[in-house]
Amino acid sequence: MRVYRHPGELPTAARGAVAAIGNFDGVHRGHQAVIGEALARARAAGRPGAVLTFEPHPRRFFRPDSPPFLLTRTRTKLRVLGELGVELVYLLRFDARLAAVGAEEFVDRLLVGGLDLAHAVVGYDFVFGHARRGTPELLRERLAAAGRATTIMPPVARPGAAGIDDEALIYSSTGVRDALAAGDPGAAAALLGRFFEIEGRVVAGDRRGRELGFPTANLRLGDMQRPRFGIYAVRARLDDDKRPIDGVANLGIRPHFGGDPEPGLEVHLLDFDRDIYGRRLRAELIAFLRPEARFDGLDALRTQIAADAAAAREALKRGPG
Repeated sequence: MRVYRHPGELPTAARGAVAAIGNFDGVHRGHQAVIGEALARARAAGRPGAVLTFEPHPRRFFRPDSPPFLLTRTRTKLRVLGELGVELVYLLRFDARLAAVGAEEFVDRLLVGGLDLAHAVVGYDFVFGHARRGTPELLRERLAAAGRATTIMPPVARPGAAGIDDEALIYSSTGVRDALAAGDPGAAAALLGRFFEIEGRVVAGDRRGRELGFPTANLRLGDMQRPRFGIYAVRARLDDDKRPIDGVANLGIRPHFGGDPEPGLEVHLLDFDRDIYGRRLRAELIAFLRPEARFDGLDALRTQIAADAAAAREALKRGPG
């Protein structure tokens, strides 16, 4: 998969694509339907299948003080898009200049003049351009005037839903966030089509886990959505290795040690004893085991961590659900 950040400097092979357009935070099953439609139409037309998305998320630009909300960091999003079969990603920086571009100019100058898109695929609720004035219908009209096609995808309802009138039954990033906030990684996975994961570079901690006999790999959450704080059974992967490593993790502020100013993820990898500081780790949240808690001394904490590790082994052995 090739990633392009400057639409004005595209090689010929990266022009004329069929592209799904959107933020696609989480790349959940509803997003996958939009992207899948673009890929199917690209194959039928013998054109590249592409995604046009933005970095940072526009919400962060317009509301810089809003709480953390991201479901996928850019690195994770790009990996998932590649796994879906996307050939090209146009990754546009969302800044003041792009935010000021009007809807008509966005279509004429960027989609037609810059990317030379042959076909755009968007969701029913896609908005774009200054003041969010651009709608799917405006996009269709403007691209049609330039001899290009548009497909507007309807909402995608979950299996068993009677229809799409109930917003709670539609695949959405909000639904994923709600499931994570409730401590239900299984429900989040049903919406995402895979388990929610936290990915980052392992940073040095205070080594309290090692002193307790349970060394941890520490990840900062940054702008990631905060799932319910507590202990989770996790499956982790190092760097680009696809082999999973079972683990148990604390997600939160560690109240036993007085509480950290910023929540983080501490992952104890089971049956694993290697120095991985500085390496990239991604941890899938498989099952919620218990809330965070304070304990009566380090011995009690050590005993509880051992019990959590055993519970994680059992949860991972059972699998989801």
